[in-house]
Amino acid sequence: MRLEPNNLLEKLEYDKIIALLDRECLGELGRQAVHRLPFMTDLKEIERSLREVSEYKLSIEKNDHFPLSQYEDLAEDLKMLDIEGYVLPQDGFVRINAVLVIMGGVFRFFSPDRQKIYPSLYDIIRPINFDPALHTAIGKVFDENGDIRPDASPALQAIRREIGSKQRELDKVFRTLINNYRNSGWLADNVESIRNNRRVLSVPVEHKRKIRGIIHDESATGRTAFIEPEPVIEINNDIFDLEQDEKREIWRILKELSDSLRPYTPAMRQYLTLIVQFDVIMVKARLAAQMNGIMPKLTQNPSFGTEMGKHPLLYLKNKKIGRETVPFDLKLHGDNRIVVLSGPNAGGKSILMKSVGLQQLMVQSGMLVPMDEISEMGIFENIFADIGDSQSLEDDLSTYSSRLVYMRKFLEHADGKTLVLIDEFGSGTDPKMGGAIAEAILKELNERKVYGVITTHYSNLKMFAFKTQGIINGSMLFDQEHLAPTYMFKAGRPGSSYAFEIAQKSGLNKKILSYARQRTGKNEVAVDDLLINLQREKKEAEDKLLEITLKEKQLEKLIKSYDELHRDLEYRRKKFQLEAKEKKLQVVVKDNREMEKLVREIREQQNLEMAKVLAEKARVEREEAEKAVIQLEEQIYNEAPTTIYKKAKTGELQIGDLVRMKSGGSAGTIEAIDKNKAIVQMGPMRLTVKLRDLEHAREELNVQKQKSISVDTLHQMAAFENKLDIRGLTPDEALKRFEEFMDRGLVNNASLLTIIHGRGTGVLKNLVRTKIREYREVKRSYHPASEEGGDGVTLVEL
Repeated sequence: MRLEPNNLLEKLEYDKIIALLDRECLGELGRQAVHRLPFMTDLKEIERSLREVSEYKLSIEKNDHFPLSQYEDLAEDLKMLDIEGYVLPQDGFVRINAVLVIMGGVFRFFSPDRQKIYPSLYDIIRPINFDPALHTAIGKVFDENGDIRPDASPALQAIRREIGSKQRELDKVFRTLINNYRNSGWLADNVESIRNNRRVLSVPVEHKRKIRGIIHDESATGRTAFIEPEPVIEINNDIFDLEQDEKREIWRILKELSDSLRPYTPAMRQYLTLIVQFDVIMVKARLAAQMNGIMPKLTQNPSFGTEMGKHPLLYLKNKKIGRETVPFDLKLHGDNRIVVLSGPNAGGKSILMKSVGLQQLMVQSGMLVPMDEISEMGIFENIFADIGDSQSLEDDLSTYSSRLVYMRKFLEHADGKTLVLIDEFGSGTDPKMGGAIAEAILKELNERKVYGVITTHYSNLKMFAFKTQGIINGSMLFDQEHLAPTYMFKAGRPGSSYAFEIAQKSGLNKKILSYARQRTGKNEVAVDDLLINLQREKKEAEDKLLEITLKEKQLEKLIKSYDELHRDLEYRRKKFQLEAKEKKLQVVVKDNREMEKLVREIREQQNLEMAKVLAEKARVEREEAEKAVIQLEEQIYNEAPTTIYKKAKTGELQIGDLVRMKSGGSAGTIEAIDKNKAIVQMGPMRLTVKLRDLEHAREELNVQKQKSISVDTLHQMAAFENKLDIRGLTPDEALKRFEEFMDRGLVNNASLLTIIHGRGTGVLKNLVRTKIREYREVKRSYHPASEEGGDGVTLVEL
């Protein structure tokens, strides 16, 4: 990703977000990784990263503790361990064991149930094999505090047992000597001490010749001598020898352990990398939990679709002091890509613009952002920003000159995947010239198909935005009654600077204000009013056109439904006739059997002429019935609309083919073929039929399984009202009404539904938002503009 200028991250305060993450990291490697977070441009990569953070945030919210703890860098330890024959020091093993303990906990955390709850987190360790034998090997040598275990080896255990025995012997002898010498008055008040790692007696200098032993030291004043008594010298020497044996045995144990761990250094590097990855995910999730961050819907192409968005840092600041943060909706439709944002100073223009940039950087670095779950965000490959004072003393550039340098760089690299953020566009020079240059730059940026948020006070830029396709005006609303900003964003209309109103509120002299109004003239004020009126009329016309277009589409769907209904009814009428004829044929066949029986009886009575007449009559009746059935059958199956039957297969019959009797009847599937016969499964029956009596059948489509639509239903479709008001209902009543409303909307092929739930406590709003997600037919849902109901109304596109 290309970022311009070099200090863009500081301009958008992304560095402060990184500082918040840094404070939460459990290890130095995690802190380094946080400061090197990449800005991703691949949709799948971003989605995977956001899902990982979302799942870790879920574990925090469920108080499902993920087993991460503090860790240290193993790079130097593993580098030395790779050297053949090198013996790793004790603290190195402690650091490695800490990493192995964490990894063991992580692998145990992912039980089968948790693998389903946190699939993206589990995917991180899925391809990795963890060998608990490494931790077990270290655990046999070191205890939980990182000290060498007494039973690390039989030899070490024997040595330490012998040292303990000698220590007890030393204590016994020492206590005896202390009692004797104290009774003789030869010891100082501080009876004993340690010198040269040996226990010694504190003896006043005048008595030092009375006690046989080795003088190890004297006090700073020279009044006390520290003597190792002769009876304990041999014992101390034995202890010293045993301690040397202990060191040699420990070195041998550590060497053996180093040799056993050496082949696994690549695996341990991999474990450390995974821990750092989880550390970064953890701090992102903790930050998201603090700011109620969510994962928005993502699209590969650039777009603006923020709903109920908040500036992350402002939200955290206000949350601490209990102040409400005003959210904003920035959702551009059609070809609109650039917002020219105007309004009073200190009204929130710069905050909104910075919010857009900061949220984009956070999402593309894998962080959740504070906005509504139905928000959509695109992906940008370039982010350019011109914010604040850009004066450069080193390059001998004024503020305006520096801004022009930025504009030149922006234009050199801007394209359809670029996000441009410009604050106070055109300021810093003569308003007319600066405005003209700004308009020319805006025109070029728009032709490059860039996306952007640009703040300004210049009327010519507001007018240009009104006239130019791809650019839309936007404003920060102002409370004219109390002369205070509301910090609310409104797309589609320019904003006034309210300079005179704010100046009056600040207490500026009325005489000065009167003179200023006269100098300004009526034209400047009229331009803003004209723009607002034109923008409103344009919006009304666009809404009317959209409404007409939706009604045309609805009418087309209604006509199409009627045509399908007509074809369906005609097919069913012929089908009904076929069934009647088939029943008649069955009756004829039955009568024929009775007739044949009668013929046999007549033959037996030698009345041949009567038998011939009756047989011929039965044959004719049967053939007429069969012919009628076959003609009607062919008419139905050959002339059936394509929406009812798929085309029948051709060629030889094979196992698995859908077939029917040439004489008519239900279709079935061939299960087996034996020479010239086939076993056919027809519903619950299995029949053995000659192949010559079978033919391929057409497969009925699922669409014909739907219920027929009555004329009354058509009238209901035409009278369907696409608006539902559930205010004042209980959640159960509202749920029932909502489900019925959605079902009717789907049946009537409605394209836009309006649900009025009000603001209130947010229960009905959350109920609607939750239920909408259960309908796969919903294209998107959103809140309209504030004057059309705002977050008290939800619009659903199907």
